[in-house]
Amino acid sequence: MTTIHSIVWTLPDWYTPSMEHLYLVATVWIGLAVIAAMIAFHFRISIALVEICVGVIAAAVVPGGADRMGAGSEWLRFLASLGAVLLTFLAGAELDPESVRAKLKEVTVVGLVGFFAPFLGCAAVARWGLGWSVSSSWLAGIALSTTSMAVVYAVMLDTGFNRTEFGKGILGACFINDLGTVIALGLLFAPFTYKTVLFIGVSIALLYTLPYLTTRLTLAYGNRTAAIRTKWVLFVLCGLGALALWAGSEAVLPAYIAGMVLAGSAARDMVWIRRLRTLTVGLLTPFYFLRAGTLVSLPALIAAPLVFLALLGGKVASKIFGLYPVIGFFRREKNERWYYTLLMSTGLTFGTISSLYGLSHGIVDLSQYSFLVAAVIASAVVPTLIAGAAFLPRHLLPEASPSDGRTGRRGEGGLAEEG
Repeated sequence: MTTIHSIVWTLPDWYTPSMEHLYLVATVWIGLAVIAAMIAFHFRISIALVEICVGVIAAAVVPGGADRMGAGSEWLRFLASLGAVLLTFLAGAELDPESVRAKLKEVTVVGLVGFFAPFLGCAAVARWGLGWSVSSSWLAGIALSTTSMAVVYAVMLDTGFNRTEFGKGILGACFINDLGTVIALGLLFAPFTYKTVLFIGVSIALLYTLPYLTTRLTLAYGNRTAAIRTKWVLFVLCGLGALALWAGSEAVLPAYIAGMVLAGSAARDMVWIRRLRTLTVGLLTPFYFLRAGTLVSLPALIAAPLVFLALLGGKVASKIFGLYPVIGFFRREKNERWYYTLLMSTGLTFGTISSLYGLSHGIVDLSQYSFLVAAVIASAVVPTLIAGAAFLPRHLLPEASPSDGRTGRRGEGGLAEEG
């Protein structure tokens, strides 16, 4: 009863938690996802980016914006969060441990530079360019230091780069980058308590035994019980996510590490991975990307566009000037360097999470939060569009693979139907 009353409290007056209204809201959001998929196909743009843009437009044209669309309802927020968690898990599961070990120097150096350059650069822009307080400026640096694992992985799937050493290097660098963001947020703002110790201890113990437990479960029940491995993974991810949130962290961090530790077994069963992608991309991630778009307030941006441009420009410029020379040590071809750099310049999941953390803890006010979220979401769209349109390294695109039915031209219409 408490949950139902809390949902009603967060929604507009016309909305009641009756089943028909829940289905109506779901119909609207899934309908937007269908429209986004058609646009992505015809314009040959990544589906993730189109869903973000469709969310921005829908919130702008619907009277009452995101609230009228039910974006604040708990069930929709949960589906969006679960989509981000599963997409992050899949990104970790796609990493080949051997490839990462072989590229350890590259992913570490690129990831650390990808974090520190915008962290310091954007904090300086907020403090001395926009006149924000010290704590607000550090929060801005953290929020704009991220690389969007969700967007980058979606683009990797679109193009097929997730199956190449080039794409795996980018994903590895993204993880190091976002790990720096999470650590910085914890060190600067989140209290270190016994909850943090328990979260770390339980996570290490569970993740250490996860490959063994998953293998035993699969051998015993994998061919006898319907989708038990998917249920098992969801059970583990939700449990770790709940523990992470209880400790003041975020659910997507243990999800990525869980994907990494299961990468070996996942590589041996691509059919299971494809089915998990179908669940994630077909049902859950549209809620995540569409909702991220609805968070942008176009009136606020129109009222003070220079603040938004300063934050966005600070993030992208600091990423480019920091990363492009460093990536040049590992990638000599021009398009590879620019594509790598621009994808590392994206932001979404941890950027919006950090911004919301700052708002809920009084570190930034509502207007600062709106500008940060708008800059974060714009950084998910603009660099990725430029990278795909002008610097796509076509010579690295994988050829058609009979084993998974994918082609090297995945960017021309989003994610294909899987499973």
